[in-house]
Amino acid sequence: MTGYADTRRVADLIEDLDQFTATPENGTTRLTYSAEYAAARDFIITHMLRAGLEVRQDAIGNIFGRLAGSNPDLAPVLVGSHLDSVPNGGRFDGPAGIIAGLETAYLFRDLRLTPERGLEVVAMIEEEGARFGGGLLGSRMLTGRVAPADLVELTDDHGVSMADAMEGYGLDPQKAVQAVLAPNAYHSFLELHIEQGPVLEDACQDVAIVDRIVGIAQLKVTIWGRAGHAGTTPMHARRDALTGAVAILSQLSGLPVQTSKEAVLTVGKLEVLPGGANVIPDLVNFTVDLRAPLAKDIDWMISCVRDIVGSACTGGLTGDVEEMLYAKPTMLSPDLHRCLTTNARALGLKYRTMVSGAGHDAMIISAVMPTGLIFVPSRDGISHAPEEWTDYAQLARGIDVIFTTIRDMTGA
Repeated sequence: MTGYADTRRVADLIEDLDQFTATPENGTTRLTYSAEYAAARDFIITHMLRAGLEVRQDAIGNIFGRLAGSNPDLAPVLVGSHLDSVPNGGRFDGPAGIIAGLETAYLFRDLRLTPERGLEVVAMIEEEGARFGGGLLGSRMLTGRVAPADLVELTDDHGVSMADAMEGYGLDPQKAVQAVLAPNAYHSFLELHIEQGPVLEDACQDVAIVDRIVGIAQLKVTIWGRAGHAGTTPMHARRDALTGAVAILSQLSGLPVQTSKEAVLTVGKLEVLPGGANVIPDLVNFTVDLRAPLAKDIDWMISCVRDIVGSACTGGLTGDVEEMLYAKPTMLSPDLHRCLTTNARALGLKYRTMVSGAGHDAMIISAVMPTGLIFVPSRDGISHAPEEWTDYAQLARGIDVIFTTIRDMTGA
């Protein structure tokens, strides 16, 4: 059957939004509360208003656009994703889901649909954790999983706390708790996201309906030693933090295979200080990202990392393992999975059920409301890179699934 989404409008929205980046010659860099982020926020607000939505910004900077339903007693459906990016990332990761919500609102306007149940589009902050670490902060704060005191402890690479960054953005960190959603504030949440892997493209399929999301833990490991002159300090007298870190890192890659074939471990960030070519390192920080379908496997790997760090800290070295993020494996709503599948089939699309190996806001929000998640294909499986790409026609097909599902759920 003929699709609903306006592919040209979808492409224009994605491309226009992508201009708000700190690295225009090298992908999308849009860190939460930055000048680029503020400009992107204003762009989203402009289109929410054009689509006929009533706009509000919550206490932490999440943006909501509401289309009221004819029955105010019915909780609205929420749809959207995140507005921030990783450094030098792609234009689709996050924005594709926000644009899916905007295009749905535009279609309601264009087709003159009046929903009985309301609809809200959301653009959330700091899903990636690229600025303040941990990730999924927008959805975690919406669901009451971040304490106000944490806003002072969370800092970026320049030592700016999240609380200070909020103030610079025009927000009051003392009011952050007001962002927590009231019970039953929404009927359900839907998120469209790019797959970030090659499965759909390799299978020549249009969409995946996700039934569950793996668990994720992110750790920050710190090793302390003692700085010294590279030429005058004998090897036996050194407290080289980097040597200790290397001993730890060499043991980590073998952990996942001892749990399950789906478990993975990534060290994605490493900092060596003071950073002089002729100075023995006295401080090393690195991150450890752990993912697995079962919580027991994540817990076992965390325990192993702590043991390895403890064993490696000899000869005057000390170490610490800080848990930055822990999200349990998540089962998404079977009812919404069924609705999304039914509409994908009715649209004549090729679809499959999939487990998500990436974390998404959907996994956090699912704790407080029924949640559904769909994927659209990623060319060559590439994401978190400037080469990230999804064909606009394929994105439009995914939006059709979101639109028809919301149309049905809102009684439009």
